[in-house]
Amino acid sequence: MSHHHPHDHSHEHHHEEVEGSWRDSGDDRPLSVARRRFLAGLGAAGVATTLGATAAHAHDDRPATPVNPWRGRGRWYAGDHHIHTKYSSDGQYEVAQQVAKAREHGLDWVVITDHGGVAHEKFSVDLVAPDIEQARKSHRDVLVYQGLEWNIPGAEHATVFLPPGRSTVDILRAFEAAYDGGVLSTPVDRGGKGVLTRSTSADGEPYALAALRYLESQVLSGRTEIALMFANHPARRGVDSPHEFRGWRDAAPGVAVGMEGAPGHQAAGIKTADGGRGGARGYYDGSPNQDSFPGFAPTATENPYRTYGGFDWMTAKVGGLWDSLLAEGRPWWVTATSDAHQVHQDTHKPGVGNHNETGTRGAPVDTGAPQVYGDYWPGYYSSTLVGANSKSYVDLMRGMQGGKVVAVHGRLVDGLDLRVRSLGEGDNRGVTIGGRTFVRRGDDVEVVIEVDLARAANFAGVVPRLAKVDLIAGPVTGPAVDRDAFSAPATKVVKSFEVNRTARGTVKFTHTFRGVEGAFYLRLRGSDGNRSTSDGNPVMDVIGDADPWADLWFYANPVFVDVV
Repeated sequence: MSHHHPHDHSHEHHHEEVEGSWRDSGDDRPLSVARRRFLAGLGAAGVATTLGATAAHAHDDRPATPVNPWRGRGRWYAGDHHIHTKYSSDGQYEVAQQVAKAREHGLDWVVITDHGGVAHEKFSVDLVAPDIEQARKSHRDVLVYQGLEWNIPGAEHATVFLPPGRSTVDILRAFEAAYDGGVLSTPVDRGGKGVLTRSTSADGEPYALAALRYLESQVLSGRTEIALMFANHPARRGVDSPHEFRGWRDAAPGVAVGMEGAPGHQAAGIKTADGGRGGARGYYDGSPNQDSFPGFAPTATENPYRTYGGFDWMTAKVGGLWDSLLAEGRPWWVTATSDAHQVHQDTHKPGVGNHNETGTRGAPVDTGAPQVYGDYWPGYYSSTLVGANSKSYVDLMRGMQGGKVVAVHGRLVDGLDLRVRSLGEGDNRGVTIGGRTFVRRGDDVEVVIEVDLARAANFAGVVPRLAKVDLIAGPVTGPAVDRDAFSAPATKVVKSFEVNRTARGTVKFTHTFRGVEGAFYLRLRGSDGNRSTSDGNPVMDVIGDADPWADLWFYANPVFVDVV
């Protein structure tokens, strides 16, 4: 797929062979036969099919139905699902400013995600809606979604969003009032529910599961066509326990679909001598607290609370938490966002409105002088590329739901075409990113990778050079016995492809998994080769000295291969 580029292209959050067994189906969702019949009886067979999209596997030797079938080169749409405005207590921009900047930097879609909480639920959800409507009219070539940054009860934050619709605002407001961790942990006399000690304490977990089921119920009842949730900056405070990811996915598999593979706030690591904040990329400078998962303990050689090549440790570590979910056959996708609150070298400061009392900070104030902040504008550095049937609100969300997603920093690549297929009996057409295919036991699986190299300079004024592409794979071993498992020891880099320094346009690589005996998955990542360990993995970013442009990576979402 190729992405078209329209151009040629002080925020702190306190707050070769792979073996394995598929173990029956690898379907992680408890959709009972009775429930399937119930959905079909509602005339919601389409919904059941969507929710069952990951359950492509064989029963009684009947061939599976491939998911995300390869159809030749398609189109990528670049976007950002994590953006703040003056309707966040720590944001400052108008919706119109953020959307205009996103368009200027080549984005096709954005999600406005102001922080959930008492004031947001009471005022901001309704205040932001007309601004979003106006931005849609002013920038008809950018899809602007309304969402919010949900304080996940018992955990970190998440993007929750819906397509435009009659009930969108009502659903978001009701969701936030009943299930936002900020609302639930704020005392009654201050407008909250007062039922949680802290929004991140473990007693909030049941509310998180109920919240996701509520969103799924809105889809099943037809009030909205689709609703999605992505966990944001998941390792930053260590409070997103492994069992919580599994629980979210199980509770609402059509809604809870992934996490930020790379957080926003990427400018925060620029050193002070270069005019930066001298902090940590992503504001990943924390350490364990009372609500953190004890397994995420920093060691002398590894720290889960830091970024690695700008990506979250959960994504960047081969055989780490992300791989532990994929090794179950559990679809879980990664993205890259800006989390734009206050943009590095921008001249604006927050308005003087009282957010707690009005739900807005008011119009930002232009000081005329560049400010030292930690963020980049949407699309300036981070992009989430989504493969979709069309540039429409629901189709883009279906692409995200189906995992046809690549997370890219610094415009390292312009597009990616992946084809995974059986060379024997089985699925000879094959599937692409986010897909599921099948092969007869003992047959070979061919992987064809075509990467569109950067055609023009990124916003640092440099045409980035892709140095290598890694093919990573591991066996699918079925549901984890330990719901807090966060490693997949059998997952490894199977092959590293070097990109010729003189390469231009598109480069192509192939690899064959021979004599496949068990179900497995594969995924791709690539880098500019500037910073990596001796075994080719990303290096932990240094607090106070992390130029984001000097260490660029992309991560593509996985393909699952069943054996029949």
